[in-house]
Amino acid sequence: MDLNSPLFDRIRIRPSCDEPKKAEGPACDRPGCTQPGLHKAPKGRKQEGQYWRFCMQHVREYNASYNYFDGMNDAAVQAYQKDAVIGHRPTWAMGVNPGGKTGPKPDAPQRDWDYVDPLGILRGEGAGPAASRRARAEPPPPRYSAPVRKALDVLGLDESADPAAVKAQYKVLVKRFHPDANGGDRSFEDRLRDIIKAHDTLRAAGLC
Repeated sequence: MDLNSPLFDRIRIRPSCDEPKKAEGPACDRPGCTQPGLHKAPKGRKQEGQYWRFCMQHVREYNASYNYFDGMNDAAVQAYQKDAVIGHRPTWAMGVNPGGKTGPKPDAPQRDWDYVDPLGILRGEGAGPAASRRARAEPPPPRYSAPVRKALDVLGLDESADPAAVKAQYKVLVKRFHPDANGGDRSFEDRLRDIIKAHDTLRAAGLC
């Protein structure tokens, strides 16, 4: 055994049990305590998300005396508990829409009931100013048959592709997968065959 080997320089020696262990993590926040503060304790109301760091002994003492409602009177505590049922979110009475406009519309039909329908869904498709704006802003995309959509997918295109894009993509793919471009490798023949078949389908559909 070579005792001068550099491997001995990297051997980790287990520390002796008599050596004091170093504290890991932040120290305890209790003044005068040198133990590690491994346990979190909330600082209290109006300091949500902030925590003290205590050791086990002091976090138990802190939890025993912790009171979130300290400094609040009975009415404030009851109001907080009532608001906590709905997650402290704003609410309003049923049938009341604070964001809606009040009063009948000039072109609204005469009826003894009303509903809130900002998208014009309940009035039927294509009815209402919102539907008209959507129709003008979003022209219907072209629709092709399933074989045409599959052929476009084989070429890596979508339904918005025009004949020029189809021709350009077809030329790129043929050059990429042709055996002459791969040193005579014929492992891409199936892929090339699918590309040619997809191109024939698109040409029959008038897309190239």
